[in-house]
Amino acid sequence: MKRFFTTIKNIFSIEDLRVRILNTIGFLIIFRLGSFIVLPGIEPSLLTGNQGGGLFDLFNTFLGGSFSRVSIFALGIMPYISASIVVQLLTVAVPHFTKLQKEGDSGRKKLNQFTRVLTILITAAQSYGYLRAIVNPEAIINPGLTFQITSVIILVSGTMFCMWLGERITDKGIGNGISMLIMIGIVSRFPTALYLEATGKGMQGALLFIIELLVLFFVVVGVIALTQATRRIPVQYAKQVVGNKLYGGKRDFIPLKLNSAGVMPIIFAQALMFIPPLMAGIWRNSDLGAYVGSTFADFTSWQYNLLFAILILAFTFFYTAITVPSNDIADNLKRNNGFVPGIKPGKPTAEFIDSILSKITLPGALFLAAVAIMPSFAVKAGVTQNFSQFYGGTSLLILVGVVLDTLQQIESYLLMRHYEGMMKSGRVKGRSQFAAA
Repeated sequence: MKRFFTTIKNIFSIEDLRVRILNTIGFLIIFRLGSFIVLPGIEPSLLTGNQGGGLFDLFNTFLGGSFSRVSIFALGIMPYISASIVVQLLTVAVPHFTKLQKEGDSGRKKLNQFTRVLTILITAAQSYGYLRAIVNPEAIINPGLTFQITSVIILVSGTMFCMWLGERITDKGIGNGISMLIMIGIVSRFPTALYLEATGKGMQGALLFIIELLVLFFVVVGVIALTQATRRIPVQYAKQVVGNKLYGGKRDFIPLKLNSAGVMPIIFAQALMFIPPLMAGIWRNSDLGAYVGSTFADFTSWQYNLLFAILILAFTFFYTAITVPSNDIADNLKRNNGFVPGIKPGKPTAEFIDSILSKITLPGALFLAAVAIMPSFAVKAGVTQNFSQFYGGTSLLILVGVVLDTLQQIESYLLMRHYEGMMKSGRVKGRSQFAAA
């Protein structure tokens, strides 16, 4: 406990770090206040029927309830994330975008500008669909073209403001701004979910509630282990003689993460799980349509979880292949006179990295699928639906990842100022530590 208070004192004794933390808190407060400002022309008391379900519940969790409240930040930062995913896929599939990515700062600026423009277009389309399909028509005071146009403009402006807040947190605060906005939305729902779970169990279920908290603790520990686990490939750099001096000859490693894909496979799989009930709705009058619709509308059914797990496995391998370019890693090693001991540089190195990556991706994908379907098992065990979201899935993975990234940045500030780190042994590792070379 003494070490904890000493660490807190050291953190706030560093002026730059103290200012960044206070800036981050201020920006997050602004974001949370905006999530409670209801869209003009909406009667808040009539929004009880605003239930989307499925992926909409996931969005509502990410946005801290602003999605269901129809606030000016109803879409939050999610359109920007969608645009970023599209641009990231384009950099792999389209040669023009691949070239821009390799042009350095100028290329990144062009890609960022394209991402912003695409964000506006996606937000405008999602805003119209949101107003038409999600918002309870009875809650709209004066429905009409004027309301539609003004609401779309406000929602687009709200998303762009959220994006600006995220950039300000990244520049002037601590941690990744976009991730912090998502994290604060998820965290904001935890106290309510915990309170409802505790009151629902009552005094008679106090022991059961304690067991639930213990299980939650071990699940969090398991997710941290999944996020941090790496397979280190040793790298040796050749010695070079420049003038009268000898350079190089150092040893390093390439850290290949057990879960290189992060949370993206769950998000992609979650989006595709809409298709079965949607297709079933077309043939809802048939027995097969009714069966598929009722089965896949229930996220606790074994059919839903089996398909969900298979999709996560497939997307994990797909996204890992995109995000970990073994050929580029091998080329970078070769250019820097680096090599894996016992492996020839170039193509053999790329094949070796691919083989290692294939071996560690399978257990990582299985673990990720287990984490994703954990909330359904929690519901089956008697945990309320709101509280069960914290037993796994996208929410927990994002929380763990963002917290680790933020702690890593604070750790770096402390070590730069010659203070002790936050841990007695070792260093805090975030998701940003990815590839060597």
